[in-house]
This record gives sequence, C-alpha cells and structure tokens, in this order.
Amino acid sequence: MNMKTRSKYQKLHPLEHDAVRWQDGFWGRLHQLCRETVLPSMRQALDEPENGAVFSNFYIAAGMRVGERLGTMWSDGDCYKYMEALTHIFGATREEAILEQLDELIDVIAGAQEDDGYISTPMQLSADKERWTNLHDHELYNMGHLLTAASVHHRITSQRNFLEIAIKLADYLHELFVPCPPDLAHFGFNPSNTMGSVDLYRVTGDERYLELAQTFVDMRGSRPGGKDQNQSLVSLREETRAVGHAVTAGYLYCGAADVVAETGDQELLEGLRRIWDNAVQSKMYITGGTSAQHHGASQRPEFGGRAGDVHEAFGYEYSLPNATAYNETCANIAHAMWNWRMLNLSGDAKYADIVELVIYNSMLSSMSLDGITFCYTNPLRWYGAEHPLLSQDAYERWFISRCYCCPTNTARTIALLHNWLYSVSDEGLWLHLYSSSSVTTTLRDGSVISLTQESDYPWDEVVRVTVEAAPAHEVALMLRVPGWCDAAELTINGQTSDSALKPGSYVEVNRIFDAGDVIELRLPLRPRLIKAHPKAEDIRNHVAVMRGPIVYCLEGVDLPAGVSILDVYAPDDMGLSASREDDLLGGVMAIKGVARHITERNGSKALYLEAGNEREENLEITLIPYYAWNNRGVGEMTVWLPRRY
Repeated sequence: MNMKTRSKYQKLHPLEHDAVRWQDGFWGRLHQLCRETVLPSMRQALDEPENGAVFSNFYIAAGMRVGERLGTMWSDGDCYKYMEALTHIFGATREEAILEQLDELIDVIAGAQEDDGYISTPMQLSADKERWTNLHDHELYNMGHLLTAASVHHRITSQRNFLEIAIKLADYLHELFVPCPPDLAHFGFNPSNTMGSVDLYRVTGDERYLELAQTFVDMRGSRPGGKDQNQSLVSLREETRAVGHAVTAGYLYCGAADVVAETGDQELLEGLRRIWDNAVQSKMYITGGTSAQHHGASQRPEFGGRAGDVHEAFGYEYSLPNATAYNETCANIAHAMWNWRMLNLSGDAKYADIVELVIYNSMLSSMSLDGITFCYTNPLRWYGAEHPLLSQDAYERWFISRCYCCPTNTARTIALLHNWLYSVSDEGLWLHLYSSSSVTTTLRDGSVISLTQESDYPWDEVVRVTVEAAPAHEVALMLRVPGWCDAAELTINGQTSDSALKPGSYVEVNRIFDAGDVIELRLPLRPRLIKAHPKAEDIRNHVAVMRGPIVYCLEGVDLPAGVSILDVYAPDDMGLSASREDDLLGGVMAIKGVARHITERNGSKALYLEAGNEREENLEITLIPYYAWNNRGVGEMTVWLPRRY
C-alpha cells in the first residue's frame, strides 16, 4: 500500500494524527465532554427504534437479527459519522474498549455488505426499491461517509478490517461511475462520496479512487436536466453562485477542493473562489450559518428568473431573515469544512476566520451544554412558545429525532478539531486556532518541534506559546491574527516584536528557537457593535454584539418579567462591558449594557401604528454567547437589536 502523506497542490498540510493533545481549555473541555458524555449518550440514541439513524439495520442486513428497516434513507451515513468520531477519540485516548466497540460494528458492516461491494442498508432492506433509481435514496451519502470513516480508522489504528470494506465498495463505485453513464450524470443528492473517495486515495495511494472523485465532480452539471437544489444545473467550473441545498453544496465544494489539492485543477479552484465570494459576501449569517431558506426558489437572473424550487437552501443575495433562518447544523459544519480545505490550499487567513466563526457559533449552538440533546435549525430570533415552527424547528432540544444527521456531525467535528489547530508547510508551523494544547510534530525538513499553547481564549485575550524543543536552525512559526482584531500585540521572551500584525493575516516569527522561549500573542477582546450591509433588509438599522469570534444574543429569561425582546432597542452608546460569570451557563463571558425599553403608551399590538406615541426608558440587559441559548427552557431570543438613534 502506498499511503500518501502530502497533497501535492496544498500549501498547508495536516500533522500526524497523534501530534496534538488538548490541555484544559475551551475546546479541551468540550473534547472531554464528547468522550465522556456525548458519544456514550449518542450510542444510546442510535439504538432507539424511533430515531432517524439506527445501527439495527446493519445487523438485519447481515442476517444477525430479524426485523424491518428503521430510520431514514440516510441512516447509514449518520452511523458512520458516529464511528468516525469514536475513532478520533480512540486516537487521543488509545482506550481498548473503544477499539473493541468499533471492531464489533465493523464485523457487522462487513456482514451487511453485498458480494459486489454495494452497501446501503435502507435500500437492501426495502423490497420495493432498486439501486440507483432515486437520488433521494441517499446511496452515495451513505457510501461516502463509510469511505471517510474507514480511511480515518485505518490511519489511526493501522487496522485493515474497515479499510477492506471501503476498498471493496470503492472498486464497485469505480466500475459503475467512471464510465460516466448519462442516466447517472446528476446522481447523488448529498455528495459525501467525493470527499470519501479522496480520503481513500490518500490512505491507499490507489489512483483509481482519485479518478473516481474527479468523475463525481465532473459529472455534476455536465448534462441538461440538472437542478440548483443539488448544484447540478451548472458545472462547478462555470458556477458563480452558492445555490441550492446548503449541505449538499458544502459537501460538493469540500470534495471539489480535495480534488484540487491532489490535481492542481486551477479552473475548478477559480470556480470555488467565485462561489465562496458569493456565499460569504452576501449569503452568510453573522454566526457563519449558510442556509437561509426552509423552502423557496432559486433565483437565476442569468437564466431569466427562477431555476427551480429549493429547500434547506442558500437564499437570495442579502436575504437573511432571522426568525425563519434555517441554518441547518450540518450546513454550517460543511461550511467550516470547506473553508478548512480552502485554507489548506492557500494559507489565507480569511478562511480560518470563517472556520473559527462557525465552530464557536452556528455549530456549537446545536448542542446542549450537557452534550445530550440537540437542535437541527439555528435561527437568529425566536419568539418562545409563540414561534411558528417550520421544517425541523423545535421549541426544545431533543434526544432523538427523525433526522439525526446533525448530532453525529457535531460530535465528529469536536472529536477531530485538534487536527485543525496546526498545520505545516515548507515555511514552518502554522497556528490557526487558539486553545490550550500541546503539539509535537515533524517539519518538512525532517526536524522536530514541540510547543505548548496556554490560553483561556476566547474568554481571555492572551495566547502564550512555549517552545519545549526545536531544531538547531531557523524555524518559522505563523500565528493567525483574526480579521476582527485591529490591535494585536506580539512579544518574544518579553520583548515587543516589530513584526507587522495585520488583521486577517498570519504573522511570521522566524528565528532559531531555544527550549523555554515564550511567544505571547495578545488579541484585545472588546465588545463590538456590528451592523450589516444596507441591502440586508431584515437586519438593516440593527446591530449585533460580538466579542472576539463569539456572537452574543439576548434571551428573554434575562429580561424583567413582562419585557419582550421585541421591545428592546440598542442606543448608539450601550456602555457595553464584559464580565466572567462562572455560575452562568457553565461559565461564560457575559456582556452587560444599557438598552432602551420602548412600548406603546396605549399597549396596542396593532399591525400598523402612528409613530411618536411610544414610552421609553433605560433597561439594563445581559447578553450571552449565542451558542449557549435554549438551555434554560422555552423562551425568546434575538441576536440582532433594532437601533435607537
């Protein structure tokens, strides 16, 4: 086997799977929660008959149990995501019990696989369904997540039991899809298969699997009859917009970026850049969420108007509603995954900024603080028990759900996040995200460097990096200065650095390091009032509050009795200040300020009223991190506050 360790056309490269260890800090504590609570609880959910994702289908398909198919058509893929998360935890802990659990599941999956390599148990257990006849059967979604989970499992454990299942499946897919059958040109609704094929190529070195991934990318939009809903109307090399279902879009863009990393396809890369500009500059929420529409239509002025109905989708340019924002958790995570890949291709800090924005806000908001219950949608305004529920909305977080894709996606992202902290390049070691951790890795020239990072970021503004061991020659460390930070400071062994610290860039520290050297990066954290582009009509003349990468919100539970979020306005000077509240929501940095409480003198709630009859007074408010909302019962919430001039 010729395992690939470097992608030829990436500027940045991942570290060894065991190079990074969490210490006590924001993400270290979440990683511990994932290991001790999230995944054990999730396994219970995956054995619940009423859940949308279940392991029981594998046992039935393997002939080990008798029963009927349960769950959704995409159940298998969500189970594989759980297994991938568990594998990452094994990589950190080396707990034998985890490996035994994985081995048991892998044996069952091997028994469920057909002789020709096909495996998608919802199809296998449905007598009325035929292979490859309906893209909404999610065959490729299930298979893609298997390919990725098996590749991760082999990379971390060196075992071949899961890998052999993936190879058998990929060989089947190669034979079926590489000839590019016209009837399958737009096939596959949620294309995890492209990422999975590249993942398998990277651990095997078998060029056929890269060819398979290229084929999946090239087939999208290659023939008439495609739709914006699954990004098959226009080929990626010609696309100018982020359109359609925001999860399938994110997964497609991730897969295409993986192909670029291995082939250097510049035309494909230019397409991804155009799509990124459209998505980030006009369709992304302040939280990093990307799917504005529960249901709607795709607008294509270049095609003379509408381009078909869409759901769970990107909205129109600058259409960013609050109460009806969909922002599916999987879409938000896919957005972070795509930006992580664009960062690896370029080394451009703007992509790392988006990764950070998503993980602290629109990903983390999906999980309860105790790690047991979840939500699917992530709106920016909520009217409590009076909120009109749209598709996948819920008043409270749930333990099981008909659509269980988001919990497993959240768990695997937390489980693998240590892989996103650092990268290496020809220049040296890159620090992308800040949280207490240690890293020991081999640089491109074969030398070894070891660092310890200490920080209570994002609550504290100081990141302290101590060199534990370094080579005897010059080494470059690249530290990210977030785009929101316009006053960063850098010291080396207590001496102020004269390096330029430009927001949204990496500052390079290049020197011969000695053990014990200390680099200290200070990223001043202050509450900031954020406004939107004037074309974003839903939030025009509104402000939101951020501190560092954290988006804040106002929850009704923090207002006096009888006061609604709808009656709270933001003056130009709110006197905002941050304070650590250890007893609030597990310990957060809250923001306090003075707003205006404005109500009608006659108490009317009519649709239209004559202006000028309001009663107003000062109101002290407390804002909490958006990710922590919906943990104290059903109530109101808003991210954006209307301005009061």
